[in-house]
Amino acid sequence: MTPYTWRKSSYSGASNGDCVEIADGLTGALPVRDSKDPNGPALTFAPDAWSAFVTALKANAFPTP
Repeated sequence: MTPYTWRKSSYSGASNGDCVEIADGLTGALPVRDSKDPNGPALTFAPDAWSAFVTALKANAFPTP
């Protein structure tokens, strides 16, 4: 996943180090990785699946620990 340009998500936490990066420019795929581990694994989502996930997050649809 290194040949792609990664950007930090606007929803990442600046103060606590919880940072998610997304690679733009791929057709039909949205790679997501932990910015603290740029050489680690990346999860790849279909754009509609990522959109549904972000919508659910904004709606507080997931329980918090």
